[in-house]
Amino acid sequence: MLKLYLPFVNISVATLMVQNVWILDVLADLETFASANGLPMLAEQLGDTRLTAAAEIEARTNEARRGADGEAGDIAGSVGGRQRA
Repeated sequence: MLKLYLPFVNISVATLMVQNVWILDVLADLETFASANGLPMLAEQLGDTRLTAAAEIEARTNEARRGADGEAGDIAGSVGGRQRA
């Protein structure tokens, strides 16, 4: 495994993105399949789901970045205005 030293990138933040971005590719593939096979409502729903997933991944990444920058933050905390119990 190749490890790079990038002092300007918090590896935990980069790792969080890499661990979660694959799902966007899967959702895009499913959306394409649905469109190509006459399932327009499913394709639209998958497009919406992909946008939701991207927003949640970005929120978690931003939360992790804030935590890495010394601000209080819990990446498993609130997303979309919901508070974790």
